[in-house]
Amino acid sequence: MYFRSLLLLTLASSPAFGADGPPLPGTKPLTEQGDFSARMRQGIEKYLLREIAASLETRTTLWKRDFSSRAAYEKSVAPNRERFRRAIGAVDVRLPVTELEYVTGTASAAEVARTKRYSVHAVRWPVLEGIEGEGLLLRPAGKPVACVVALPDADQTPEMLVGLAPGIPAAAQFARRLAENGCLVVVPVLIDRHDTYSGDPKIWLTNQPHREWVYRPAFELGRHIIGYEVQKVLAAVDWFGNPRGTKGLPIGVAGYGEGGLIALYSAAVDRRIDAVLVSGYFDSRQRIWDEPIYRNVFGLLREFGDAEIASLVAPRPLIIEYSEVPKVDGPPPPRKGRRPYAAPGKLRTPSLEVVKAEVERASNLCPPHDEFRPSFTLVAGESGQTTGPSSERTLRMFLRRLGLPRERQLPRDDPPTDARTKFDPEARQRRQVKQLVDHTQTLLRESAEQRRTFWAKAQTKSVEEWRKTSSSYRDYLWDEVLGRFPAPSVPANVRSRQIWDKPKWVGYEVVFDVWPDVFLWGYLLVPKDIKEGERRPVVVCQHGLEGLPQDVVSEDAKGSGYPYYKAFAARLAERGFVTFAPHNYYRGGNAFRQLQRQAYPLKKTLIGITAVQQGRLLDWLSDLPFIDGSRIGFYGLSYGGFTAMRVPALLERYALSIDSAEFNDMALKKASVHDIYSYPFYNTYEVFEFNFVNTFNYADLAGLIAPRPFMVERGHTDGVAPDEWVASEYAKVRRLYVQLGIGDRTAIEFFDGPHTIHGIGTFEFLHKHLRWPRRKD
Repeated sequence: MYFRSLLLLTLASSPAFGADGPPLPGTKPLTEQGDFSARMRQGIEKYLLREIAASLETRTTLWKRDFSSRAAYEKSVAPNRERFRRAIGAVDVRLPVTELEYVTGTASAAEVARTKRYSVHAVRWPVLEGIEGEGLLLRPAGKPVACVVALPDADQTPEMLVGLAPGIPAAAQFARRLAENGCLVVVPVLIDRHDTYSGDPKIWLTNQPHREWVYRPAFELGRHIIGYEVQKVLAAVDWFGNPRGTKGLPIGVAGYGEGGLIALYSAAVDRRIDAVLVSGYFDSRQRIWDEPIYRNVFGLLREFGDAEIASLVAPRPLIIEYSEVPKVDGPPPPRKGRRPYAAPGKLRTPSLEVVKAEVERASNLCPPHDEFRPSFTLVAGESGQTTGPSSERTLRMFLRRLGLPRERQLPRDDPPTDARTKFDPEARQRRQVKQLVDHTQTLLRESAEQRRTFWAKAQTKSVEEWRKTSSSYRDYLWDEVLGRFPAPSVPANVRSRQIWDKPKWVGYEVVFDVWPDVFLWGYLLVPKDIKEGERRPVVVCQHGLEGLPQDVVSEDAKGSGYPYYKAFAARLAERGFVTFAPHNYYRGGNAFRQLQRQAYPLKKTLIGITAVQQGRLLDWLSDLPFIDGSRIGFYGLSYGGFTAMRVPALLERYALSIDSAEFNDMALKKASVHDIYSYPFYNTYEVFEFNFVNTFNYADLAGLIAPRPFMVERGHTDGVAPDEWVASEYAKVRRLYVQLGIGDRTAIEFFDGPHTIHGIGTFEFLHKHLRWPRRKD
């Protein structure tokens, strides 16, 4: 046979290779040794960190600032403000706020405390359907001079910020200090970093901070814990604008720690806010991927660092106080009764030099020009030490920025006393967590209709009409959900070595380059009976989570460590298919998951890298003389199925795709907090894709694979999802293919088995649709 003869000729003419065989004809010898999986992960990290560093410059192309006047500036940054608002998930229309509601009961009055200068009331206010802001209202004894939303850190209560409860030094109780100086102050409660309510007792509880527990489903639905809390602040601002006594007063927001983040983001979104004080939060954000995941904003660094966000506040005054950042070493420690599935993340105080540099960058982005006069002020302690939070000097400056007289003295009274005897802040925290989680589940129930609306332009009158009208959705998936990386920037430089010589096929280890430090590694299996001039079909066989290419080749369960692949790449090679088993990024536990954290702020995901790697793979395979580039299929198990749904949807050169042991209702899988099968309950924090559920489910991804053949392989006892989820979602796929008149191009095979390759109906599917006859032997 042609390939056997070529192989013998290569062996005869090649030097001795020791334990390794010769390279595949037309490639260079592969001489590198070591752990290619770890090297691939390390190379991707180097690439992503370079892209993050470069974002400081590349993001300038997304801004078109006009400094000719304040109005011109506001108009010029309006598109950036809108993109920022959507990125943080502050997209819902708020309910009207005509008044705040006093929170009272038979055992407690709404008035919590009273001093000669102000009274304190427990209040709540409407934000979105089912969501309320809740906290304290400090009403001055006389006519208010300004209105302020004062935001504590996530692990501080409003009572601490007012002095009603211990936890914050008296000098740092800035909500109380502002009220003493005549401000009407609303102090919202923030979602904290504890894990009390993170999970479902009927399933299990986790050690995810409450902020992460809300973040996970919200992210999938185009919302965010940050956006929810910004909405609560802006609902309070809505009330400040009410004609009853406060309309026309200056409005400020002030926050510390996580409250500083919310204050900065609120002012960036809403121009009604006249002055901002941010304490314990300002940095370059170039290492946001190392902070807690509930701060992850998809695409943030592509367009925004803290300096760019500050430029959305300009020309309104912004005071940045260099104070100690609340120290966070990670999520709550794992303990009995809780699964340790939280994402890692730390908070540390940056150096003053880093904060100064970011403030200077903000100033450089917004140079003064005629009537446009930005005001960015950094306040630090003596000799570069931290100050505050909310020191006397800082508060005095903030009040001046709100228009109060420069010579105004700042009275300082003793903290008030809480009149409530049985108040439990934990009950309030539970309500607040539950409201946000419930809102995500309402959005989940409504997501099918959202997807129908989103897909309304796709027409099923014919295959050609479907191709034409669905192509924009492919671009949207690539650009807005998964992230489109640039094309390869270096030559492929394909290297290989023979590592197997089996009776029916020969196997090569192959490496080729994509970008500097980024490569693809895998195994190519070539049947020995290829005739001269013959071009065979190819099946790309993708391993799953924590797998390796050898897992889909080796028949030794001990060798592979995962017997459920059943050596399907080798079995297909024995049937005459050329197979290629690429390595994918998802190996190494949290080490690979942190790569996704690094990709997110670039508005990218790791699947975007896989798509570029496999695009280069398709180029190379198509150029081999024994391969038919029009007959290359994809077949993946588990996380390989995750890839099978996305990469062939993006890369139309794949002739077909098979998802084994992974296909299901991905809306429920990714966003439900009531099902044991769903990702919020697990440590797989890298799987979340921003606003995926409102735009795509798996039937929609299959629609992007159509009219190419598509198949699902499903074991009845597979714990990935129940049969009902799989069958229901696949029914939509089947309906589409039938509507297009190509019902014979799709199939599902159920079998009595677990999370495994079955290799019966799928093999027949490959023979049929890659047009390779089944051998009689």
